[in-house]
Amino acid sequence: MRFDVLTLFPEMLEAVLGNSIIGRARESGLVTLNFHNIRDYTADKHRRVDDYPYGGGSGMVMQAAPIYNAFMHLTEGLADKPIVVYLSPQGKPFTQTIAKEMLANKHYILLCGHYEGVDERILEKIVDIEISLGDFVLTGGEIPAMAVIDAVCRMVPGVLCDEAAFTEESHYNGLLEYPHYTRPADFMGQLVPEILLNGHHANIEKWRHEQAMLRTQQKRPDMYEKVIQNESGKKTSRKV
Repeated sequence: MRFDVLTLFPEMLEAVLGNSIIGRARESGLVTLNFHNIRDYTADKHRRVDDYPYGGGSGMVMQAAPIYNAFMHLTEGLADKPIVVYLSPQGKPFTQTIAKEMLANKHYILLCGHYEGVDERILEKIVDIEISLGDFVLTGGEIPAMAVIDAVCRMVPGVLCDEAAFTEESHYNGLLEYPHYTRPADFMGQLVPEILLNGHHANIEKWRHEQAMLRTQQKRPDMYEKVIQNESGKKTSRKV
């Protein structure tokens, strides 16, 4: 799995993704992460990458040429074009489902915008997908890019010690995750549920599923309704 990130602040991504689990996966060769400074691809002697918007208005707009030059440099000689993702508040909301789908492709270029965004023509020319972290605006695309990379790379085989480390988590199968406990068994009078202490794995799995259903119903009724609808659909199709 390879991610190339076009950004004005490569040091931001390096500081976060160069550490912990993703950093170790990178060092071991399980994932390839490259952070490219868009300023390196401008012809301006001052390394300027932005300009005033046509038609007036506040703020600045990232120019098309430096981004396109960076894209051409990264894709030169490649047999297959990487999928280009623009991190934008106008994009499709990022979900665990999208993260799983992204595993099907091995090379992505993530474009991080700044200021008022990027020249629309670069979106039309090279961008395949626009992704948003949610209905809010950040100062740049670096934080969303880091979130996307982390969410996808942690599911690459070998990055985590066990596939269950992510398949049993919140959102993977449409449910929120069941509650967790660790030692001590008694914390300020609050006890670990007895069922987790008896070693009966079948009962534990049943309890965890029930807790996941209950937690989803309480905290995310919208997700719970989808799970119920899916279960009803499966039962109906089996009868047919």
